[in-house]
Amino acid sequence: MVHWLWLSTLLILMALPARAHEVQPTIADLQTADGVVTLSLRMNAEAFVADLDLDGLEDTNAAENADDYDALRALSPDEMATRLRDAWPEISQDIALRAGGQPVPLALESVQVGDPGNIELPRPSQVVLRGDLPDGAGALSLDWGQGNGALILRQQGVEQPFTGYLDGGETSPEIPLTGMGAPASGLSVFAEYIPVGFDHILPKGLDHILFVLGLFFLSTHLRPLIWQVTAFTAAHTITLAMAALGWVNVPGSIVEPLIAASIVYVALENIWARDLSPWRPAVIFGFGLLHGLGFASVLAEFGLPEANFIPALIGFNVGVEVGQLTVIAIAFLIVALAQRVDRGEADLRPAQVGYGVAMLAFVGLSVLLNGPGFVDTMGAGAPVFFWPLAALCLGCALAVTFVDHLESYRRFVAIPASVAIAAVGAFWFVERVFL
Repeated sequence: MVHWLWLSTLLILMALPARAHEVQPTIADLQTADGVVTLSLRMNAEAFVADLDLDGLEDTNAAENADDYDALRALSPDEMATRLRDAWPEISQDIALRAGGQPVPLALESVQVGDPGNIELPRPSQVVLRGDLPDGAGALSLDWGQGNGALILRQQGVEQPFTGYLDGGETSPEIPLTGMGAPASGLSVFAEYIPVGFDHILPKGLDHILFVLGLFFLSTHLRPLIWQVTAFTAAHTITLAMAALGWVNVPGSIVEPLIAASIVYVALENIWARDLSPWRPAVIFGFGLLHGLGFASVLAEFGLPEANFIPALIGFNVGVEVGQLTVIAIAFLIVALAQRVDRGEADLRPAQVGYGVAMLAFVGLSVLLNGPGFVDTMGAGAPVFFWPLAALCLGCALAVTFVDHLESYRRFVAIPASVAIAAVGAFWFVERVFL
């Protein structure tokens, strides 16, 4: 069992993506008024000045010219603003606004660069571009150059704004200056925001995935899981709504380490607790309040339509819940046979073969699917997703092989998985506080 503990922890830590030097998407706000178009970019200016290829890049340390990026990241705001202005003529060649297929010249109006702070973390800079609209222009499109990485494009100042996501090398659809036509119904906005919430869990919410798995591995019974998920859902719904309404605002520098600490707690408690304790739902509720603030930060980046604020908020939250239930369903499908063998309800040999084949399949998929396309779609490399599944299959294979041991499922699956989850959470906590 000790060897399995080390192996499961090692597999997950090797697949773990770094958060320091994290690459974040550029956020562009597009607005037109009185014949003038304004494009405001909230961007990682150091990455653009250093000419990093941001497509599929998760960590600036992995870039060829990472040293140039680090040197720029240490500059003062005034020094960095000067470097950005000097480099802008070249950077702007990959950012083109068009009306009727014709380019709209944009002038660099202002640059704002934040204080250096922790140089291991990305520093947002604000760039404002402005230009004159051609006569008769009714719609605009934005070309976002190859290598520019992800972009969230938001239209401002209209009743039914466009909101979209572009990867490097893509062009936005035509965006009517008056907005996207007649105001959408509350039901259509609700449906539109469900996949936004789901995407924040699967595949992009690795910390939330680990927390939900920490709840799952406490017990093989359904009732404790229902109590925990209900408490977590109620809590993050409250803080998500409060943060979206602007009633509460807690910096990410506080929220993110606490989320990591919550992962550690629930995972470690699984090791010494055999069932749901009287205080665990209350603790989970408190942690859910933190996770709701994390959800709100993502929702704030994507934006909520003023006319349909409530349907969009509910749709996003439903998407989050569907994502969490999907995580639980995947975990259950993998461990269900091991639980049945442990209870004497299934044969040993088919389970051993099945888990062996599944483990090899997941390892093979981590190799075959890994690449820029997978990273662009899923937000991380294939090993991040498939190695932990392979490790879980290995634990289940051990559980069914040594089923004659007392509580083999708990000994070879639940406890080792919880140790691995706690190790990842502890790593994230240290990284988010000290690195």
